[in-house]
Amino acid sequence: MASSVAVASPSTSRSFVVIVAATAGSLGIGKNGALPWRLAADMAYFKRCTSTPTTSSGTITATTTTDKINAVIMGRKTWQSIPERFRPLAGRRNVVLSRNPAARDTLRLPKDVLLAGSLTEALDLLSPAAASEVDKVFVIGGGSVYAEAVASELCEKVLLTSVTPPADGRCDDCDTHFPALDPDTFKLVKKGEVQEEKGVEFSFDEYESVNHSEAAAAMAAAEGDKENAAAASVVGSKRKSSPGGDQIAATGVETPVAAAEGDGGGTADAAAAAGSASTAPAPQEEAEGGPGNEEEMQYLNLVEDILDNGFRRGDRTGTGTLSKFGVQMRFSLREERFPLLTTKRVFWRGVAEELLWFVAGCTNANVLKERGIHIWDGNGSREFLDGLGLTEREEGDLGPVYGFQWRHFGAEYTDMHADYTGKGVDQLAECITKIKTNPEDRRIVLSAWNPSDLGKMALPPCHMFCQFYVAEGELSCQMYQRSADMGLGVPFNIASYALLTRLVAQACGLKAGDFVHTIGDAHVYVNHVGALREQLKRKPRPFPTLSINTDETDIDSFEYKHLEVKGYSPYKTIKMKMAV
Repeated sequence: MASSVAVASPSTSRSFVVIVAATAGSLGIGKNGALPWRLAADMAYFKRCTSTPTTSSGTITATTTTDKINAVIMGRKTWQSIPERFRPLAGRRNVVLSRNPAARDTLRLPKDVLLAGSLTEALDLLSPAAASEVDKVFVIGGGSVYAEAVASELCEKVLLTSVTPPADGRCDDCDTHFPALDPDTFKLVKKGEVQEEKGVEFSFDEYESVNHSEAAAAMAAAEGDKENAAAASVVGSKRKSSPGGDQIAATGVETPVAAAEGDGGGTADAAAAAGSASTAPAPQEEAEGGPGNEEEMQYLNLVEDILDNGFRRGDRTGTGTLSKFGVQMRFSLREERFPLLTTKRVFWRGVAEELLWFVAGCTNANVLKERGIHIWDGNGSREFLDGLGLTEREEGDLGPVYGFQWRHFGAEYTDMHADYTGKGVDQLAECITKIKTNPEDRRIVLSAWNPSDLGKMALPPCHMFCQFYVAEGELSCQMYQRSADMGLGVPFNIASYALLTRLVAQACGLKAGDFVHTIGDAHVYVNHVGALREQLKRKPRPFPTLSINTDETDIDSFEYKHLEVKGYSPYKTIKMKMAV
């Protein structure tokens, strides 16, 4: 993203601070040219930060006596978004960016408002001649200016107000977003307490730039200031050693300033044009020992990408999602390595019991329920089935779902109690036969997607089909999933098909190779955003191993007692509500 924008040159000594407010999840900063919230505390925070010069200690919000004032740099649309009676922003040097040579006249800029063609030019206007008059410089929007600012080595801090969208949807569908923060560059140095105002939760967070710290160290060293150079260098090295941060979606478009404030409580117009700061989660927690886990990082990076850059979409549940299309992850199953995600506990017994339930061709959710596995309770409930028009269906009867298609594809489904022995195509058995007798066959496919049966299913299959592949004594599997709930479903799905691959490999006398997970619509439900942001703070630990009783070689003979997971050391569970 940074390569697509002009970057402020570090040749000038004038550094700056970015201040912005954004919604958690979609990370929006504007909607139809206005802010989607009115937070008096955020307005006051913005005014306090941008109006108060720093002390010698560098504290932005400290009270001090000085003749200097701060400067605020903004794009043309940001300037225009401020109610006329509040511009220029009082007590600050205002700088407006526009490439239009006639902008001073067209915008009717007061004489004391500076006009610059770019962020670099604005910084040059403020440095070094203005150093005796201007203390701190703040970039306050909009989107394209933010994009240039966060790409610059002169950006020393980002002050972010993380606004959690309320359930009433008032902060939904922002059309302008904050640009990406590189987690290797911007490190969290202060996480504010969560506050609430008018039903909206928010926090004031502060990020520091590693690049700026290093540049400051180099400059101080060049000027012979060894003490300050060492201090700046330590800041930079400490930030680099701390994993984490989070990327924030970029659009490169203008946004209304989160910046006009009235006297005291302000007015409605002022509130609509006011605000500051943005969202980005805390750094990842350090794992206690262990080399980490690059394969699990695939999952975390995908979740982060969806949160930052996903498209806002509706869905059948009415919950709403952030979504991306066409993604893939790959996991090695060699040497008994087993991909149970560690950044939150995955319900292993539930994974295993459900997969064995599929293998058995069962469609009765009550069987799982009796074993303490409740993952199908919602889709098998009376209310849910009636809502689908399946009023004659007994509660818990899911219809011809996964296992039925695996073992009886094409058979006529009646109910969950019927005996389907010998009916339909036993795809799973056929796959095993092909793997044993013709391992180079390119048609070793197991499909749960049967268009003629979709209307009879409580839930059409999300993980639609998989293909097996044999090479050098190893069995690999690629599964295609049309719809993937990244928070709740995908950790389960990864483990489930990894287990299926292991079981089929053992039944065929082969070792396991890779599990490849290909996804169509990879999505995060909006009510999972906060939980997943918490998960992103965690550094993944090594995967466990899975041992399977070697005496069992018949696909229908495996039981949960034959499976043993060793060395699983996950972080604690993160609760998320299932959307049905």
